[in-house]
Amino acid sequence: MGVLIPRVRKGVACVLFPLLIATGACAEPVSASPAVADDTAEIDYDITVRIDPVARTIEGRSVITAKTAEELTLVLGRRFEVMHARVDASPLGPAATTGRMRAWRISGDQRTPRRIELHWRGELSALDTSLDHPQTLGGNEPASSAAGTFLPDSSGWYPYIAEKLASYRVSIELPAGQRGIVAGRLVEESESGGKYHARFEFPSPTGGIDLMAGPYAVETQIMRGADGKAIQLRTYFHPQIADLAPSYLSAVKGYIELYESWIGAYPFTEFSVVSSPTPTGFGMPTLTYLGIEVLRLPFIRSTSLGHEVLHNWWGNGVYPDYAQGNWSEGLTTFMADYAYKERESAEAAREMRRGWLRDFAALSPGQDAPLNNFTSRTHGASQIVGYNKAAMMFLMLRDLLGRETFDRALQTFWREQRFRITSWPDLQRAFESVSGRDLRGFFDQWLTRPGAPVVRIADTTRAKSGSGYRVTVTLEQAEPEYRLRVPIAIRTGEGEQFHTLDLERGRQTFTFDTRTLPLEVTLDPDLRLFRRLMPDEAPPILRQAMVDRTTITVLLPESGGVRGTAETLAGKLQNRALKLVPAKDNLPPVAALVIGLEEQVDAWLARHQLPQRPEIVRGKGSAQAWTLSRPDGVTLAVVSARDEASLAALIRPLPHYGRQSYVVFDGAKAIERGAWPTRAQAVKLE
Repeated sequence: MGVLIPRVRKGVACVLFPLLIATGACAEPVSASPAVADDTAEIDYDITVRIDPVARTIEGRSVITAKTAEELTLVLGRRFEVMHARVDASPLGPAATTGRMRAWRISGDQRTPRRIELHWRGELSALDTSLDHPQTLGGNEPASSAAGTFLPDSSGWYPYIAEKLASYRVSIELPAGQRGIVAGRLVEESESGGKYHARFEFPSPTGGIDLMAGPYAVETQIMRGADGKAIQLRTYFHPQIADLAPSYLSAVKGYIELYESWIGAYPFTEFSVVSSPTPTGFGMPTLTYLGIEVLRLPFIRSTSLGHEVLHNWWGNGVYPDYAQGNWSEGLTTFMADYAYKERESAEAAREMRRGWLRDFAALSPGQDAPLNNFTSRTHGASQIVGYNKAAMMFLMLRDLLGRETFDRALQTFWREQRFRITSWPDLQRAFESVSGRDLRGFFDQWLTRPGAPVVRIADTTRAKSGSGYRVTVTLEQAEPEYRLRVPIAIRTGEGEQFHTLDLERGRQTFTFDTRTLPLEVTLDPDLRLFRRLMPDEAPPILRQAMVDRTTITVLLPESGGVRGTAETLAGKLQNRALKLVPAKDNLPPVAALVIGLEEQVDAWLARHQLPQRPEIVRGKGSAQAWTLSRPDGVTLAVVSARDEASLAALIRPLPHYGRQSYVVFDGAKAIERGAWPTRAQAVKLE
């Protein structure tokens, strides 16, 4: 049968959570992609499932209709018992087991359609509400309790055909007082005889089914889409946050209207916001599944919710071909998170670009893979590439083509690829077709090369020229050479002149004339070029110690509970096995994370002749974290707490502040934070 590739959640969208987390995993499909789909699926599921959340039991019946003659692989989670199974008139054969899944080979047959029937049952895991956000995102157990049920597609909770898109109908039965939902259109629901019933359908080809249930209060609002169809907006909220429903419904309506005007008509007939008792952050077609505490955050409606809505176009409306790289997260980040900053102000957008470049500068050599290798975010480094670098690539493409052409290309891409599996080359062709330009060089260098260009001002001169002045600027870039559009600014006594230079070789000289005395040349003053920042342009941030896999850890408490707390905090910050170095040893020339109580930290810094705690954090709060650059240029991140309780209070919040150079906490609340000042790459003209 070969290797069975396990499925993971389709369409999970986590840029909601770079606001909240610095590490962790957002799972997305990694299986080999099926053939391009049209609006009629070759595979169709008709599923009826009965769930008892308190007893944690599930029983289901499924009829799979296959309108293809090829050999198929049928998959079901290993934890589930198959009570009855047939393929047409024949019993299902023996299964092969791979990890948590069982798989059956179904031979090819020219007689179509084929009918596959299964009756299965099993026990669900207990829902663990103590898990933190990364643990929740990384899990794939089907879990249930009275507070909520989540059956991720990746758990194999229902029988499915591997590596095939499918349409489906799902009927759900739950005890009265519970409500259930899967992606798709709610066809009917009722409650009688102590039971709740709901039936959903998803007629277009899609990649998987996640099921959610809980003691939900449901609110509904109807809007009209750009094509005139009715769109049902719903909130499935736990009673304690039911009062948030009106504001969420209003926000979803605004986002759908925004993206319909930007891209094209909303592809579905509903969108729901569903609450979870765990710190969840998932996006599926027609819905998003968010933790109760996340939904309470006041900024989610104006920022991250729109990202989840947009995924119904990119990711859940047009599917990435994961074998050739995931383009959807970068495009969604650009058109949601970054677009909201642009609408806020030019300075807010520039600050986001600065954050992207600063994050990339935090990666150590070898941590960044080519963009077309990115499939899903598994750690901070992959997020920096797959989300941030990709989003900035789209920004540079828009700068190259112009906003109008860029938007028309996206609209063309949407019209042509709706409900199809598409790749970076498909996206490239859409931009080439609309712009009439050959973009092979642009896409090739940004998709297939790891790293980023390193550009510097190598030399400048000015000279009197007639009634004005002549300025020459020599730029250099490290190998491999890129074809770059490099913005520069020439400051004069009357203001600034801006130019875009076409740098195509390792070293090039450019000449400009000015009427008034030129004083200074600045490289990329608005931070619109994706590149590796020079040291003065990228002050150290906490994320460098988090994502750099060479980082060593120094725990200053020697024993007891404080030592254990410090080690737990270090593990949460780095999300990997720690490389511990004794406090008395000299530091090797790699990034380091140092954790201890106040007196221990001050003594350790003095012993190693390192700068003492900065004035901006001195004497404030119950705990502080800050970065400094050692004399050898290597980053040191320091965490200092008043006592063990203050150190323990950092375990949950501190990983969320990777983009900061310093943070001050009062208990678990950050009361001050910021990044050390940056200095643009500029040369004074003399």
